[in-house]
Amino acid sequence: MHRPTFRSAPRRWRRGAPAALALAALTLTLGTAPATATATATPSAPGGHCARLAQLRVPGADRQQSACLDELTTAGTVASGHTDPADWAGLTPKDLAVPSGVPGIQIDGYFPDTSTTNTNHGWNHDAQFVLRMPDRWNGGLVVAGTPGNREQYANDRAIADWVLARGYAYAATDKGNTGLAFYRDGTAPGDAIAEWNDRVTQLTRAARATIAQRYHRPPARTLVTGLSNAGYLVRWQLENHPELYDGGVDWEGTLWRADGPNLLDFLPPALRHYPGYAAGGEGAEQAREALHAAGFPAGSEFLWPYHHKVYWDLTQRIYREELDPGFDGATEAGTPYCASGTPGCDTDYDYAARPDEVRQAVARIGLTGRIGKPLLTLHGTLDVLLPISRDSDVYARMVREAGRGSLFRYYRIEGGTHTDSLVDSFPDRLRPLTPCHRTAFTALERWLATGQRPPASGTVAQPVGADPVTLANTCSLG
Repeated sequence: MHRPTFRSAPRRWRRGAPAALALAALTLTLGTAPATATATATPSAPGGHCARLAQLRVPGADRQQSACLDELTTAGTVASGHTDPADWAGLTPKDLAVPSGVPGIQIDGYFPDTSTTNTNHGWNHDAQFVLRMPDRWNGGLVVAGTPGNREQYANDRAIADWVLARGYAYAATDKGNTGLAFYRDGTAPGDAIAEWNDRVTQLTRAARATIAQRYHRPPARTLVTGLSNAGYLVRWQLENHPELYDGGVDWEGTLWRADGPNLLDFLPPALRHYPGYAAGGEGAEQAREALHAAGFPAGSEFLWPYHHKVYWDLTQRIYREELDPGFDGATEAGTPYCASGTPGCDTDYDYAARPDEVRQAVARIGLTGRIGKPLLTLHGTLDVLLPISRDSDVYARMVREAGRGSLFRYYRIEGGTHTDSLVDSFPDRLRPLTPCHRTAFTALERWLATGQRPPASGTVAQPVGADPVTLANTCSLG
């Protein structure tokens, strides 16, 4: 059988330095900034609110901008301009409570990088980060990447507000490239995603050093967490850099596996069969069964129209372009919503039939299950972007097969889907994962602090009759 040739499409934007150089910048001594770094600071009271603000330097940063804030959560940062609501729009339910009363220091900045997709602050510079250090610190640090291809403020409502209110310092990175054309960064297939991992590692080391400057001691505990693509980063960090963390919470992380499953082999069947299902009539039931066979669960049909319109096509094309740019020749990121039979159409993409070079590109960013620190994973049973049977069910099996099951807990959240804001559209059918993430996080805290093991892995039943406010803010794992 003829196998198509693999050709690397030209990459329009290049990183200025390989990952090794980016991480080498972290060998700077504590409290030393590069000669090119700039910093601005608001005066602070010695020993009190925002103490040592003017002395703080983020190791390796090319630029940093510091501010003493009366409020580090979105209850204050929206008004002060120290977050971007557009960055976290659509990720949380409307009834999620917003904590407040967290004064402290925020540092925004960036590390050396030559790609320019992130326009925050008018910097037009990638590898941007945000670091928040509360006046009342509990001794811990929470590090996060961002979901999708969003920027560094994407977790502010879902994660940062809550951990800051608990006394943690918080650091997040834009992962080194953002936006729907993220695949343009780098020179070879997989470079852009590989940079995501490097940037989380880089920020973790730099944040720990900066915190030691601020509080005169390093963090007693460092936790990593995130959702979707950032959940993937949690898994990767605990597999590859467990020495940097005490544990992590993975919220429906993306699974990359060279031999599959991965989104490149379950999204094309959705694109092929959904139109037949949506058209109704003869063949509709067969199309439905084909979608179920691809991993999209029975009972999730009410979510398919939205995901077909918003997620499936776009996600397939941009990630395929990142990992297999030669599939459609010089065309960049495919042809939107093309019909089966169209030349170079992602609807007909067959990952298993692609050359070995494609699997090698996926292997560069692939997961193994060999976690080195405690990990709690949660995933919604009605996720129809990353279906649970093709993602976290598989990753849980990988962890067990790697002999790391004693470090792992896995919670299948009945009625959860990939985007919590959809709960507002289907309150009678869905439940948000945000409060379940928080419950998992506190379970991880107890595990690390006292040795009390979290509830056993399993499916968490959907509450019956709970009002939306309660559902948005509480979750029991059993």
